[in-house]
Amino acid sequence: MADLPPLSLYIHIPWCVQKCPYCDFNSHALKGDVPHDEYVAHLLQDLEQDLSLINGREVSTLFIGGGTPSLLSASAMQNLLDGVRLRVTLASDAEVTMEANPGTVEADRFSAYQRAGINRISIGVQSFSPARLQRLGRIHGPQEAERAAVLAAALGLRSFNLDLMHGLPDQSLEDALDDLRQAIALNPPHLSWYQLTIEPNTLFGSQPPALPDDDALWNIFEQGHRLLTDAGYVQYETSAYAKLGFRCQHNLNYWRFGDYLGVGCGAHGKLTQPDGRIIRTVKTRHPRGFMQGKYRDRAYEVAPQDKPFEYFMNRFRLLEAAPRSEFSRFTGLDEACVRSQIDEAIRLGYLNENASHWQITERGKLFLNSLLELFLDED
Repeated sequence: MADLPPLSLYIHIPWCVQKCPYCDFNSHALKGDVPHDEYVAHLLQDLEQDLSLINGREVSTLFIGGGTPSLLSASAMQNLLDGVRLRVTLASDAEVTMEANPGTVEADRFSAYQRAGINRISIGVQSFSPARLQRLGRIHGPQEAERAAVLAAALGLRSFNLDLMHGLPDQSLEDALDDLRQAIALNPPHLSWYQLTIEPNTLFGSQPPALPDDDALWNIFEQGHRLLTDAGYVQYETSAYAKLGFRCQHNLNYWRFGDYLGVGCGAHGKLTQPDGRIIRTVKTRHPRGFMQGKYRDRAYEVAPQDKPFEYFMNRFRLLEAAPRSEFSRFTGLDEACVRSQIDEAIRLGYLNENASHWQITERGKLFLNSLLELFLDED
């Protein structure tokens, strides 16, 4: 029997004021008012239907994402978190994160979210340039982003994060570094620094903007990484930097191949069963269908031959060494089944190995897709 990994809970709020041209998340432009209480009631019913898959386990982290969760009223957030606590055991020290858009932030609402149980806020800043914010379809300006960060800092939360993007249309090296400097000046305990990628089924996908070339992107990353490091931030994942003691525990659980229950429109779940099976769940994407009570779109068992790729695809995003014992613990498979692939990865210079851990190398980071392809099931 597999030793069950830690369990997280993800809750999805699907509405935004408007859809950003780069976004391929399951978000829907708001038409009319948010159905606060009705949607919360459906979220709690969705959660109840999945309780049999978690076998009474404690939830160690909770993340409310979107969309724009800060569109949800303070009273609806209170009802949601009260309802969650009635249905699952939330760890006494659980990290409880909510995403927020600076354009939908009010001081009294932030404080009310905190009273409801939110102890970490992730603020979608993206840039401090008015022109680039407009190009990205964001509804806020630099002053609102700064105000939201100052409010979050003043609340004395467990932590807060700023989301920032680089490699934006017409963005120079100095523009990108200036964004970082302004973010660092706000002293967030955590910074997520993503490179903009063009995704299919987005406005940018059908009308691609001119982006910096590969050399420019490398210079932005190299000098930005140095700026963050000098400011006391440590990179622990491809796009995540944190001060000591402030890594995002929810995302760490994803990357360590932990379990998570996904609730709400389009949410995904991964739930290990006591007999070692891994069940993945996918919820109905559109709010209309979800709010008719059709919560689960599908559930399926991960085939044993797919487990190695799924495990390493998550684990090798982290820069920390991977305990070899966790491969068997979290997949139920013997390490012998990936021995030849591990040996090839070591030969190619992608991995180092000792008696207890695997460590991805600098070369492995550069050729991460090639490393992961070693673990794909050839059938």
